[in-house]
Amino acid sequence: MVDFDPAGDSGNAPSPCISLCKMDQRTGLCEGCFRTIEEIAQWSTASEERKRQVWVEIRRRRDALFG
Repeated sequence: MVDFDPAGDSGNAPSPCISLCKMDQRTGLCEGCFRTIEEIAQWSTASEERKRQVWVEIRRRRDALFG
């Protein structure tokens, strides 16, 4: 997985996609990047601020699932 710290890393937020595109029916998240289908669909047109917000959510979700 790509790792990006929206609070500490500078520059543009990279796409979290790792080309493992499978939605988990239980969580509603992509098993590869931990985004919702809405976040995935909106990524290419999202503002840099929104992308950083999504990264905050990705990190929170990943920590909640894997500690």
